[in-house]
Formats: sequence, structure tokens, C-alpha cells
Amino acid sequence: MSTQDQPRSSLSSDEAIRAMLLLMPRVAARLKRIPIPERLQSFNLAPRHLSLLSYLLFDGPMPVNQLAARLEVAPTTVSLMVSDLTGRGVLERHADPDDGRRTIVAITRDEQTRAAIDGWLANGANAWRSAFAPLSAEDRAMFVRTIEAYERGTTGELN
Repeated sequence: MSTQDQPRSSLSSDEAIRAMLLLMPRVAARLKRIPIPERLQSFNLAPRHLSLLSYLLFDGPMPVNQLAARLEVAPTTVSLMVSDLTGRGVLERHADPDDGRRTIVAITRDEQTRAAIDGWLANGANAWRSAFAPLSAEDRAMFVRTIEAYERGTTGELN
């Protein structure tokens, strides 16, 4: 085992940057190789769909405007995605029983499609569960904040 493969208890800033610059392309390549379940292959799902489906799977049905706020996109963008996925049988829409002007979006009740979505997302959730297991709640929060800061930095939003 080389020194780069040994567990790291501390890293200088430059060592951490080097490690992450080498690691991130491998992570991205592995994510791209995760097969889309056969049931979902014809839907042409993109990463934005994965985020939308994750919110609905983990947090349950919600209004279009709430999905838009979480995805940090315009409500019209979410409406288009929802229309597309509703037409393909992936999502369902219904009127909010408390406010008929609002539309509630949910993952389809079709068990095979729902199971395919759940299985597809479960792989990533299980990997994160394993990665986060040895960390404290504070360490997990710091990791999430760090990745968020990295994302902002890659888009030019340095603060």
C-alpha cells in the first residue's frame, strides 16, 4: 500500500486539494456508470430528474413551488419536468385538498416504477449511509457544508 492509499488522519490544505482533485473524477465516472433500471431507461432521465425524484422519495409529495425552491430553479422549470414525467407515468399530480389552486406532485403509485426509482436511489443512499456512519453529526454537517461551498466555488459563487 502506498502512502496515498493509507488512511489519512490529517492533511495540509494542498494535500487535501490534491486528494480531492484526484478523487472527484473517479467519483463522477463511477456515478455515470450506475445503470439506470430497465423500467426507467426509456424516460431519458437527467441529473435534475434524479434530484427531483430524491426529494419526492425522501420527503413525500409536495407542491410544485416547494420543489422549485428546493431544486433552486424556477417553478416553470419544475412544471415542465413534472409534466414530462407525469406523461411518462413516473409522477402523479393532484390538487391540494387544502388549496385547490396548488398542485401536489408525487411519485407514481405504480409499484414497479416506484420500486425501480427506490432501488436506483437506494444505492447512493446506502453508500452515503456507510460513508457517514463513523462521523459525528457535526462532522456530517461540516462535510455537507464543505461540498456545498465547493459547488458554489465551481460556479463562481465564492461566498
